[in-house]
Amino acid sequence: MSVRRTRFYVDKRNARFLGVCAGIADYFGWDATWVRIGAVVGTVAGVPFLPLIYLAINWIADNKPASLYNESAEDREFWRKVRVSPQRTVRDVNASFRDADRRLRAIEAYVTSSNARLANEIDSLR
Repeated sequence: MSVRRTRFYVDKRNARFLGVCAGIADYFGWDATWVRIGAVVGTVAGVPFLPLIYLAINWIADNKPASLYNESAEDREFWRKVRVSPQRTVRDVNASFRDADRRLRAIEAYVTSSNARLANEIDSLR
């Protein structure tokens, strides 16, 4: 079974209590401390069902697979962007490909042009 990087997982390795706040922080790319503080403040401020939601999330969500702990920071950032805003990520990837294609066409046009100096340099390399 392949690991789905766009799914929410409970992060047991970085957990303080059950790993739900660490999983939320990992999913959205936030600092886990702030998520934990928000959960405590929400509970103290009078949201009585917040601990029940916390326990339900822990019961429903899967544990984070071990292979996802070994990802590079660049991969984690890419997949976080995909989770949070998939349309923008696709648009950014398409823009990167268009830019690379534009630069490649410019190089190809320069190399295949009738530039006498470039032709002499290529001939001198032979």
